[in-house]
Amino acid sequence: MLLIPCPNCGERDESEFDYGGRAISYPELSASSAEWHRIVHLRDNPQGEIEEFWYHASGCECWIRLSRDLVTHEFDASKTAIDGMLS
Repeated sequence: MLLIPCPNCGERDESEFDYGGRAISYPELSASSAEWHRIVHLRDNPQGEIEEFWYHASGCECWIRLSRDLVTHEFDASKTAIDGMLS
């Protein structure tokens, strides 16, 4: 089990959260279908730190953006923000 650092509630069990996916940048709506295909279907599988969205469904009901290391599964609490905006 992961312990996820919620900025409102403190560390909580991952069962309280819904995974919202990786925090990636999407292209403009006018981008080509090839560009959309690349972003939606051809994702990389990096090792190391990525940013993700999590929804604290059984807690404060806020979307949070977290930085997590995919090798160790440790979260960087200093890179945690409410509503997806890193400060």
